[in-house]
Amino acid sequence: MSAGGPAATALIVIAKAPVPGRSKTRLCPPCTPQQAADLAEAALIDTLSAVAAVPGGRRRLLVLEGSPGDWVPEGFEVHAQRSGGLDDRLAGAFAAAGTPAFLVGMDTPQLEPRHVERGVAELERPGVDAALGRAPDGGYWAIGLRRPDERVFQGVPMSTADTGAVQRRRLDELGLEVAELEALRDVDTIADAYAVAAHRPGSRFARTLEAMGLPPGARSSEVVLSGD
Repeated sequence: MSAGGPAATALIVIAKAPVPGRSKTRLCPPCTPQQAADLAEAALIDTLSAVAAVPGGRRRLLVLEGSPGDWVPEGFEVHAQRSGGLDDRLAGAFAAAGTPAFLVGMDTPQLEPRHVERGVAELERPGVDAALGRAPDGGYWAIGLRRPDERVFQGVPMSTADTGAVQRRRLDELGLEVAELEALRDVDTIADAYAVAAHRPGSRFARTLEAMGLPPGARSSEVVLSGD
């Protein structure tokens, strides 16, 4: 708490450092491991830029698996991710903030500052305890909590077709008042990548994808490999 009242909502980006063979592996094929890592880096830079552009003197945290690069904007606190599954890492990210916080991942490079501002505004409405932004694939692109609570993520299966629904049920079970946000599409497959790039053609992600010159059939490929 600050002397003048509750702490301002912190902004968190949880991410994996873009490394060939470890980043966005579900894009391979048609991408090579290097191309997938290049797209991951572009997505991360776009996401960090959007969060950095949100007005106000808020804390900004990058909770990272791997080593930071020169793509980390000025003003971000860098925290190592907690070990364990994604549920543990999400809980650790909110614990690192220790205040009300709004978290996004790096899979929605079409993110704009207005999406974050709306999410924070919903979270800060009187009586609201949590905010949840779902993705069409069944996951979610954002979650906000008025206070850190490890129980929020316990028992929630990650990266499944019902992750978002189970997460919402868990929030309800804890008696939290939840604000639902607009849906945003995650980049998991190459088809997702093209759809997101078309939505924001001027983004670094879109320019990186266009420069790769992938074959015409690539954009409709739905091949899914393990990893990511």
